[in-house]
Amino acid sequence: MPRPAWTLFAYRLIVPDEQFDLFACRENRLHLALRQLELSGQVDRTLCGGFLPARPHWQDIERSVLKDRRLCPACRDALGAQRKGLPSAVSAW
Repeated sequence: MPRPAWTLFAYRLIVPDEQFDLFACRENRLHLALRQLELSGQVDRTLCGGFLPARPHWQDIERSVLKDRRLCPACRDALGAQRKGLPSAVSAW
């Protein structure tokens, strides 16, 4: 069976832990990043454009995470735009 063009499997969740890195976000939020970092892109950035933590705690994404209030609103918007095949509302890096 062919796999859909868009899937949550293409993304990973960054969960803040005791090593919370302020470069990733000024708030203690959940962030999304591409699972397979692109060579031509900014590999050290989240979907919202923030820096990845030095040692991110990765987690697979489940659909319930999209309703979590701790999820970064800009990451959620960027994911929604990519899902619809639109350019991200987040400015280009």
